[in-house]
Amino acid sequence: MLTGRYLHWNQRCIKWLWWLVILGLLASLPIAYERNETEQKTARKVEFVFDYRDLLEISDLQTDPQQFVATQLKEMKRAGVQSMAVYEATLSELRLSRRIEVFSSHEATALTQSPISPNENFTYILFTDKVAQDKLQPLITQTFASLNVKTRPWSFKNQNGMIIEMGLDEANMKPMDPDPITLQMLKEQGFQIVMRMSNRRPFDEAQMDALLGQLQQLGVKRFIVDGETVPGYVSESKPENLEVMAELMKKHHMGLANIELQKTQQKGFNRLAKLLDYNVVRLHSFTEKDGEKLTENLTDQELDERIQGVADRFVLAVKDRNIRMVFLNARAVKNLDKGKILNPLDSIRESLNGPDGAIPRIKNAGYSMGIAERFFPFHSGWQKAAKVVLFVGAVALIALTIAYFIPELALFVFVIGLIGAAGLYVLSPNLFAQALALGAGTCAPTLATIFAIRTARDKLQSRTGSRLGFAIWLLVRTAAISVIGVCFIVGLLNQIIYPLVIDQFRGVSILHLLPIVLAALYWLLFNENLSHRDKIVKGKKLLSSYISVLWVIGAAVIVAAGMYYLSRTGNEGQASAFERLFRSFLENTLGIRPRTKEFLIAHPLFLLGAYLSFKYRNALLLILVGVVGQASIVDTFAHLHTPLMISSIRIVYGLSFGIVIGIGYIIVWEIVVRSWRRWTPSLLKE
Repeated sequence: MLTGRYLHWNQRCIKWLWWLVILGLLASLPIAYERNETEQKTARKVEFVFDYRDLLEISDLQTDPQQFVATQLKEMKRAGVQSMAVYEATLSELRLSRRIEVFSSHEATALTQSPISPNENFTYILFTDKVAQDKLQPLITQTFASLNVKTRPWSFKNQNGMIIEMGLDEANMKPMDPDPITLQMLKEQGFQIVMRMSNRRPFDEAQMDALLGQLQQLGVKRFIVDGETVPGYVSESKPENLEVMAELMKKHHMGLANIELQKTQQKGFNRLAKLLDYNVVRLHSFTEKDGEKLTENLTDQELDERIQGVADRFVLAVKDRNIRMVFLNARAVKNLDKGKILNPLDSIRESLNGPDGAIPRIKNAGYSMGIAERFFPFHSGWQKAAKVVLFVGAVALIALTIAYFIPELALFVFVIGLIGAAGLYVLSPNLFAQALALGAGTCAPTLATIFAIRTARDKLQSRTGSRLGFAIWLLVRTAAISVIGVCFIVGLLNQIIYPLVIDQFRGVSILHLLPIVLAALYWLLFNENLSHRDKIVKGKKLLSSYISVLWVIGAAVIVAAGMYYLSRTGNEGQASAFERLFRSFLENTLGIRPRTKEFLIAHPLFLLGAYLSFKYRNALLLILVGVVGQASIVDTFAHLHTPLMISSIRIVYGLSFGIVIGIGYIIVWEIVVRSWRRWTPSLLKE
C-alpha cells in the first residue's frame, strides 16, 4: 500500500520537477544579465606594466647604462607602456641604478690599498653624488638599524660613503623602502607606478602607513605581491596583521593584482582580497623566459610570427580572461652564434604597437588604455531569492536525470537532495554552490543526449519528413537543453571571486567526462524498454562477454582518446604547433574562436548521425559521440573568468560552423554511397 502510494506520487512529481527546472532557468536569466552588465560596463581599462628592475639589469650590460635607461623609457612610453613596476630597494638594485657602488671588505682593501682586519667581513658603500647621499643614506641607515646592524661613515678620495657591518651577500638581500629618486624620476616622465610589495620585512604598522602614504602621493593605486606571502601574513591562525594591512590599504585607496596561472596562490592573498572588498584586478605575466624566445636565432619571418603570437596572446588575455593588467618582463641574453648580448625590448614594443599590435586591437574590442580598475558588480537584493529558486531547480534537474535511468527514484532523490544540499550550505556556501552547479552542469548535456538518442530511435520507426531538416532541428534542440546547465552554472556561481579566480569552479574535468560516461551507459543498458531484471541480465552479459584482442585494442584507443581529451581541458591543456596556428587564424579572422572539438568533430558527427538515423540503427553511435560537443557547450561557461558575451558568441559560432561542416559530411556520405551503389553492380558483372 505504502509502495503503491509512493509510486503514484513519484509518477506525478516528474511533471512538477520539470516545472521547477523551468523556474530555475527563468531565475537565472536576470542574474546572467547583471553579470553581463558588470563585465561590459565596469573595469574597461587595460594597463601595460614593465618591470623596471629588468630594465636596470639589461642596462648594466650597456656601454652607457643611464642613457640606455632614459632612451628605453621614452620608447616604451611611445609604444603604449603606461606603468613601471618598482620593487622595494636593495643595495644590489641601487648599484644597478648607479646611485651607489658596493664593495666587500676584500674589494675595499684592493681599492684603498690599505690594510683591513682579516677577521672583518663588512659591506662598503660609496655614493655616486650628493643627491644620492642625501636621499639614500637615511634610508639605508634606518633599514639596517632596524636589523640591529651597525653602520658608520666612510669615504674614499673625497667620495662619501658608509660601512655596514654585515657581509656583502647578505646585505645585498635586505629590502628597504623603494628608491625615492627612481620613484620621482618615473613620475616626472609620466609613468604610473605599480609597487611590488613583499613580506620580507617585519610588519610595522606605523612604518607601513608612512610608506603607503608616500606611495599615495605619487599616485600609486595598486601593488603586486612580490614573493610567496602577502605583506603582514604570519599564519592562517594569526590574521591580525592582515586586517591592519587591509585597513591601511583602504585608507590609502590601494588594491591588489592577482597573477594568473600561478602554481599556488600567495599565502594570505585570498583573505586580504576579501578584507579589501575584492579591490583586485587580474594580471597576466609575460615572463623573462617568454622574452628569451624573441632573442633566439630566428629568420625575420620566424621573428615576425613570434611577435604576432605575443600580440595575439595579450589580446586573448584581455578579451577572454578578464585580464586588466599585463606585466612585461625582459632579460638580456648572450647569443654566442651572433657574438652579441641581445634583449627582446624592441620585439616587445612591436608586439604592442607594431603592425597588428595588441594595443590597437584591444582598443578596437572596446577597451581603453589606463590605470587598471576593479569590477563593480551589479548585484540586486533579489538575487538571494532567485538563488533559492535555482537551488531547488538544480536538485530537480539532478533528480530528473536519475529518473531517466531508474524512474522510481525521482521523488526520493529530490527530497534527499534538498536535505543534503541544505546541510552542505550550512557547512560551506561556496562548496554548496559549486556542487549544485557541477551536478546541474553534468545532468543537462546528459539529458540532452538521452533525448536525442530516444528521438532518433523513434525516427528510425517513422522515417517521415526531411532528413536534413530533422538533423539540424535535433542538434539545435539538444544544444538548447544543454544550455539549461549553463544557466544554472551562471546563476549559482555569480560571485566576484570566480571572475577574479580567487576561487575556482572545481570538478571541470568531471564536467567533461561524466556526461560521456552517463550517455554511453544509457545507450548500452537503458536505450531499450527493458525491465530492471532484463537490464541487470544485459549488464552481466556484457561484463562476462568474451574479450578479443580487437576489444583490447579498442579499449586502449578509447582510454588514450579520453586521456588526451582530458589533457586538453582547463588552462593548462597543451596544443600542438599546428593547432596553435589554426587557433590563431580563427581568432584573428572571427575575433572569437569557436572550440575545435565542437564545430569540427562533435557537432558535424551528431548531425551526420541524426541524418542517417532514418535508415541505420547504428547511427545512434554518431549521436552518442555528439555528447562531447554538448559537454563542451556547458564547459565553455564553466570558465567563469571568461565574459558571458564571449562564451555565448563562441557557442553560436560552434553550432553554426558545426552545421555547415556537418552538411559537408552528409554530402560526402551521399557521394560515397551513391558511387558505391553505381559501381558495385558493374564490378559484380565483371
